Amino acid sequence: MTLLQAQGVHHITLMGADKKTSVDFWEGVLGMPFVFEQPNLDNPDENHLYFDPGDGRLITIFCNESRKPQHKRTPEDAGCVHHIAFNISKATYRRAIKKLDEAGIKHSGNKDRGFMDSIYFREPLGLLIELACYCFEPPRGLTHTDVLHQAHLLRVERDDHAIGSTHVADAIEILCKKSTKTLSD
Repeated sequence: MTLLQAQGVHHITLMGADKKTSVDFWEGVLGMPFVFEQPNLDNPDENHLYFDPGDGRLITIFCNESRKPQHKRTPEDAGCVHHIAFNISKATYRRAIKKLDEAGIKHSGNKDRGFMDSIYFREPLGLLIELACYCFEPPRGLTHTDVLHQAHLLRVERDDHAIGSTHVADAIEILCKKSTKTLSD
């Protein structure tokens, strides 16, 4: 079979409760503009809400005014979504704990992942949300994935447990040497 080559995430659709719960969280807490709404074309009892997570793609929510919010953990069975992670700037990350505390949202506190920092909390229906920010910027013309792939190769070569800041810094140096043109030796 030939590949069906993916070129990025188009959108993610979640099952919501009522419209207000979704708008209050996705726009009111996470700052994702509520860009449009229409009927769910596959289920006339539901509305389909569309939010912009900041990259021009979409997070969509199926809502039904007869469904009430029930905060319970989403299943962790094989095939189920464990969490959704959203990229935020380092400046926004620095104030995330304070903002979540002010909103009365319980959270994990800072999680240092070596190459990124994360904070976890649940949305009103129990889905685990992660706010993450990278601890590095990739060299011009390269992506975070390019750097992390090279850092992984270094981690494996060095028999280290997980990617750390040294792997990332060394990966950036290697990638810059490969992509930079110079007349000197």
